[in-house]
Amino acid sequence: MVVVRIAIIGAGGVGGYFGAQLAANGEDVVFVARGAHGAAIREHGLVVTSDVHPQHLENVTVVEHPEDIGEADLVVVAVKLWDTDDVAKRLVPLIAAGASIVSLQNGVLKDDVLRRHVSAAGVFGGACYISAFIERPGVIAHHGAMQRIVVGEYDHSRSARVVDFVERCKAAGIDADVSDDIERVLWEKYVFLVGMSALTSATRLPIGPIRSNPLARRLLGEVMGEVLEVGRARGVDLDPGLVDERLAFVDTVAPTMTASMANDLAEGRRLELPWLSGGVVDLADQLGVDAPVNRTIAGLLAPFVDGQPA
Repeated sequence: MVVVRIAIIGAGGVGGYFGAQLAANGEDVVFVARGAHGAAIREHGLVVTSDVHPQHLENVTVVEHPEDIGEADLVVVAVKLWDTDDVAKRLVPLIAAGASIVSLQNGVLKDDVLRRHVSAAGVFGGACYISAFIERPGVIAHHGAMQRIVVGEYDHSRSARVVDFVERCKAAGIDADVSDDIERVLWEKYVFLVGMSALTSATRLPIGPIRSNPLARRLLGEVMGEVLEVGRARGVDLDPGLVDERLAFVDTVAPTMTASMANDLAEGRRLELPWLSGGVVDLADQLGVDAPVNRTIAGLLAPFVDGQPA
């Protein structure tokens, strides 16, 4: 393969895990990471604990700011959603110079934010499926076996850049694929993610006891059902049976799995709630759709949205 430079913006659970796999396979990867985590990676390397692909990269290229990247062929955005607007502004020179950009963040409106600042042609869609968190500075903990990336062009074409990225991911041991309808993929993930984040956060429990309790499982399905209806009202081609399919998928994941928002809640950190259940409520209001369960979840967790209340 031709050597390309891949910039990973955010070396948390998502960026740290997938970036480490690509770097371990010989790809030219530069991480953007700040604070204690970035300092630990710079001094001691990047560690990924995983039952699937553990890594310890001793020599890691890491910078503090997107402006320090230099050149890149592909930019992978993996920061928290509230940082998207700021990051997009700072990536303008890289994208103008010909780099492509793909976001592996949560939510369904992330690429709309990117396209406010960079050329729409420079952006292709991406979704990832993984349970991974920063365990301590310099260490990423991957839980379970799930680690998957799906990418695709919004014009439904099978471009060389998405095929190339998937091939590089597969060579690095990442489960990856190209989708011909990436918007639908993003909404299918959103249905699952909003349900997982809502229930594991509201109950402070992993998915195992939630899925095995009839009342909690029913609530999980209701949260997902509201997301499905909002997506369909928005014009996304979502199968009416998607909720049942997503609930069946929930039964296959590790019982200890939690959403990243639940982990952030437990650690007293800021929450992506405004883009998850809160985002569903906002879209539902715009579209004239009811979303009472997500509205309740958003209200219950609202006091924690900026971190642990004083």
